[in-house]
Amino acid sequence: GVVIGIAAVTTMVSIGQSGGQLIQNEFQSLGTNVIVVSPKAVRRNGVRQGVSLTLTSKDNDAIPQECESVLAASPMVGTMGQVIYGNVNWSPKEMFGVGEDYLLVRNWQISRGSFFTYRDIISASKVCVIGRTLVAQLFQTLDPVGQTIRIRNIPFRVIGVLESKGANLVGQDQDDVILIPYSTVRKRLNGSSFDNVHAILASARSMSKMNQAEMEIRNLLADRHGIPPGNPLDFEVQNTTEIAKIFNTITGTMTAMLAAIAGISLIVGGVG
Repeated sequence: GVVIGIAAVTTMVSIGQSGGQLIQNEFQSLGTNVIVVSPKAVRRNGVRQGVSLTLTSKDNDAIPQECESVLAASPMVGTMGQVIYGNVNWSPKEMFGVGEDYLLVRNWQISRGSFFTYRDIISASKVCVIGRTLVAQLFQTLDPVGQTIRIRNIPFRVIGVLESKGANLVGQDQDDVILIPYSTVRKRLNGSSFDNVHAILASARSMSKMNQAEMEIRNLLADRHGIPPGNPLDFEVQNTTEIAKIFNTITGTMTAMLAAIAGISLIVGGVG
């Protein structure tokens, strides 16, 4: 009974610690000290009416320039569509228009080829970078770099392949993604001439500067949008560190509970 109790304590604590480490790894895969800026939902009489696109690419450019605690930022413009190569087509789960610093913010690497540049964004170039799932579905063993795919009958040249990230905590494939210059998505795929973006991802210079960076971003955008102090903001700033702390607290509590349950079995074994 004592041997079984000791084994139970060791096993339960190991399971709890492994769960905590898994969650930490998942948040690290989101990026480096990521802060998410998104438009605020419009509500009328307490009912959500949708989201007003209040953020622009100029807001994104101003964040790393004027916020000392921010290392880099990237706008995001979402879209959907089938990707066609030859007689094979695939609908990726994520298709984003992003900026040239997106990989820096997300702490993501290129395994083959290269990422698009600021010049590609200015000229709305028809280039893209794809994840490993798209490589497997469309190209199999063929090198995708330099190949031309079609999205909504528009040709795009593949210039790079992302390193594999695998599935996230909820089982979603993070490699089923295609990244395109946000200006290209906005003009050529979404048919918009406006400068609005769906979200901005920013990276703080360090974990200790997350709260400072969040405050600087909030003050900067409030000033740029002409919102007086004390008035409701037309955007939201979310710090992923706070979410990670909540998950760590939950996993810590679960570990303590599992250890307590295993400890009871050890006591019962000792009495027996």
